[in-house]
Amino acid sequence: MQHDEVAERVRQVIRDAGVSQREFARRMVIDPSKLSRSLGGTRRFTTAELARVADIADVDAGWLLGAHADHSAAPPPPAEIPPPDVRARRTRSTGSGRPADSGRPLQIVRQTVQLIAEHGFHSVRVADIAEACGTSTAAIHYHFPGRDELLEAAARWCMDEDTSRRAAGTADTAHAGDELRLLIELQTPYTPQQRRQWSVWLDLWAEAARSTAVGELHVEYYRQWRATVAEVIRRGVAQEVFRPVDPESAALSLTALIDGLASQVLATTPGEAGTSAEDMHGALLAYVDATLIAG
Repeated sequence: MQHDEVAERVRQVIRDAGVSQREFARRMVIDPSKLSRSLGGTRRFTTAELARVADIADVDAGWLLGAHADHSAAPPPPAEIPPPDVRARRTRSTGSGRPADSGRPLQIVRQTVQLIAEHGFHSVRVADIAEACGTSTAAIHYHFPGRDELLEAAARWCMDEDTSRRAAGTADTAHAGDELRLLIELQTPYTPQQRRQWSVWLDLWAEAARSTAVGELHVEYYRQWRATVAEVIRRGVAQEVFRPVDPESAALSLTALIDGLASQVLATTPGEAGTSAEDMHGALLAYVDATLIAG
């Protein structure tokens, strides 16, 4: 089947889903630019990507590839047959032969993020992820051929979640000073969930130094994050809430301070002596007061 016909069928799937290309790319756990290039004909969909499209939209993969005209539900991904006791546990957990969303791309990515936070990426095996998802290693590889693809997907999911959380947390704030304080609070690892998120970031930073794909994601994420902070500072200067500083330079200094303090918080066990989340939050507010707030 010609690539343009495959692209048209994927476009039909996206239209039927009633979501934007960016949102569908998020569900596929790929870069939106990759999806755009594939739909535009300058890049071919990989087999794994088409499998994810079929899985997410619940359509037949053969129909996407033009093997037949049926637009019905896709067959389940290939799976290893687990031992009887494992099958029994899975059946009891959902009342069916597989747990809800078992082996779905987003569920796989979420479990990968959780395991990275707990053990570090290089200690996590595909078998560990499959066990956490209640599925098989074959089902994992059906969506993500290798660990590199999983790491990239996990990094992108964390970045998207972080960006969405910040946008939701500051949506109703017009005062630049209040918005910057909210951003600082959202970046402070107070809760176990926030500590897990930061643990993943620390692991991804180390991997970014070795992996070109993750490194490119890291650069793009930080470009967007610093641009967000710079825009808040720029509006604060215009509102005369902040001093007339260079927004980009101020954003670089503040985001670097956030990263450094968060690393210290993560190295401290909650309740023990060291740098606490409260210490981090207080130090960041003091820094903003000393360097940005108009006197």
